[in-house]
Amino acid sequence: MEPLPLPSYIHYELLLQLLERQTSFAANQQPVLREQVHQLIATLRKALAQQKQIEQSCQRVNVPVEYRWALNSIKVEPENSEALPLNNKPELRS
Repeated sequence: MEPLPLPSYIHYELLLQLLERQTSFAANQQPVLREQVHQLIATLRKALAQQKQIEQSCQRVNVPVEYRWALNSIKVEPENSEALPLNNKPELRS
């Protein structure tokens, strides 16, 4: 079975850190904005918890999970002789 694509945890962490460290501080003087930011933080934490539940469900039914960093994933086919080496630098030819 194909792996289930899920966001990498770093996406949640980045958003949460931004909201908690910068957005929350900037909205501190405005009670309505402050409350909205806190609600957004709570929603993101719930989304992360839900993703972890999905991962547990996948583990129970033996479905692999693949964490994605972006929407576009580049897959290099092994038979492609023109593919770049793993260090992503072109080889120098004499």
